[in-house]
Order: sequence, then C-alpha cells, then structure tokens
Amino acid sequence: MRKAFSILLMFLCMSTHAQELSSFVESDLLASLQKDEKAALLMVHFGTTYDETRSKTIDAINQKAKTLFPLLEVRESYTSRIIMRRLKARGIQKESPLEAMLRLRAEGYTHLIVQSTNVIDGVEMESLRKDVESVKPFFKEIRVGHPLMYSTDDALKVVDILTKRIPVSSKKREHVLFVGHGTATPATAIYSEIDYMFKAEGHPHYHVGTIEGYPTFENAVQMLKAAKAKTVVLAPLMFVAGDHAKNDISQEWKEALEKEGFQVRLHLEGLGEVPEIQDIYLAHIQFLMQHRERGIMEKKKAYSQQQ
Repeated sequence: MRKAFSILLMFLCMSTHAQELSSFVESDLLASLQKDEKAALLMVHFGTTYDETRSKTIDAINQKAKTLFPLLEVRESYTSRIIMRRLKARGIQKESPLEAMLRLRAEGYTHLIVQSTNVIDGVEMESLRKDVESVKPFFKEIRVGHPLMYSTDDALKVVDILTKRIPVSSKKREHVLFVGHGTATPATAIYSEIDYMFKAEGHPHYHVGTIEGYPTFENAVQMLKAAKAKTVVLAPLMFVAGDHAKNDISQEWKEALEKEGFQVRLHLEGLGEVPEIQDIYLAHIQFLMQHRERGIMEKKKAYSQQQ
C-alpha cells in the first residue's frame, strides 16, 4: 500500500513542480546524510480548536506523512498564538515552529524539511520563512515546502479536485461559492486566479470570494447575480473548517446571501479533509526529498556562465 502511494505521489510531484524546476537542483536529502546526521519533517499548521476538524485535517495529514516518510522524524507545530493559548487552557500543548525547530536541533537533528498547510503564500508563510532563517545556522540544511496553491499546476489541480468534490446542476441554476480567508498583501491575487481558472477550465458555476481580501463579498454577489444563480452552495477555501467556517461563512455570509434572494446550502468541509488535497502537500514534501531550492544569486551565477 505504501509503495503504491509513493508511486502516485512521485507522479504528482513531477507534474506539480514542472514549472518550478529552474529554481531547484536535484539533491537527495537522505543520501546526503553523513554519519551521526539525521533528518526530520516539521508539519506546520495554523491550527484549530475544533477537535473533530483537527482529526479530519491536521491529524490526518500528519499520519499520512508518517506513513509515507518512515525515515523522517515527523513533528508538528501551530502558528496561531490564539489557538495555542486556547488549547493550552484545555491541557493541550502545541509548539510554535520556532520552538519545534529548536527542540529538533537540541535532539540532534541536522537536516530539516518544513512543510506548512497554508493555502496561499501570504503573511503566514512570510512569518514561517523568517523563523526558518533565524535557525538556519544551527542546521546543516533546511528545505521549505510551498503552500497548497503556489504553482499554476497546483492551482489547476485544486480546481479539478473541487469541481469533482462538489458537483452542481446547471439546470437548477446551482452555483458554488468558495470562501477564502484573504489577505491585505499581493498574495490575495491567487483567489482571483482560482476564480478565473474555474471559468477558464469550463466551470462557470464556481466562484471565489474572501473574508479579508479580494474578491470581496460584494464582488461575489455581483458574479452570482450576473450568472442568474438561484441556489448557492457555500464552502470554505481553507485548510480547516474552523471559526471562519462556523461564524463568517455559515452565519454572516449565508444570511447576507439569503437577503440578496439566493437559496443557500452549506458544505462546511475544510480543504484538509479532502484526500486529493492532502496528496498535493505530500507531493511537495516528496519533491523536497529529492531537490533543493536555489537562491537567486546562485541562479544568477549559473545564468552568467551560460554560453
């Protein structure tokens, strides 16, 4: 079973990163280990206080990683300080990425792969990379994986997975509105890209809005009205269906859409609950096992030497 799973991920890995190969060079992480050196995988999650959701998403992908990468020590960390504080009050201790990385180094780990379950390359990834930079001197090597929707290939896979996951009837004028968190940084553009991809790939009944970015709720309403939608299926475009799904989506957005005259159904499933979505993250890890990313100066040097 694990062998078949590995073959599938290797295939996903090759296609997922086809556009990124110029930024990477082949480098087998495990083969490079010297005597007394050892490697670990740190899974980084924003986190959730909902036990059932955590079991279906965070715990599920962590277990998959342990099964697929038995030669790596697999650990987890949370980035949300609010969630960590709430869980601590319930007797559940979670480490931050910085704490987890320093603990791994104290336990003798010299090589590290860091893979987050972020959906976009926004402020959470920026913060994570800063933490990694701060501990790089203590490790022989650290490789950081990309979030879910980083490359065009990744985004196209997500579009294909989600349209199959939530089918709708065009005859009944059913539409799906995926709601992402959004961000104030330029990374919010990925949500518009995904919305465009739905239409470009032949799925005009699928749309994207965000809570704190662009497209806005108002943009989503305009799209739905222009498409003459009757029923709207609301679904989170987030790794976990946590507070935003329970409050913003299932209450505020649902009520607001109903006031606009739409019939609304809820599909409160986090992206992390979807096995095919989990496999994209795992393919990123598989790729990092065999490749290291080149810095911009290393690439410029290589360009200067080309004939």
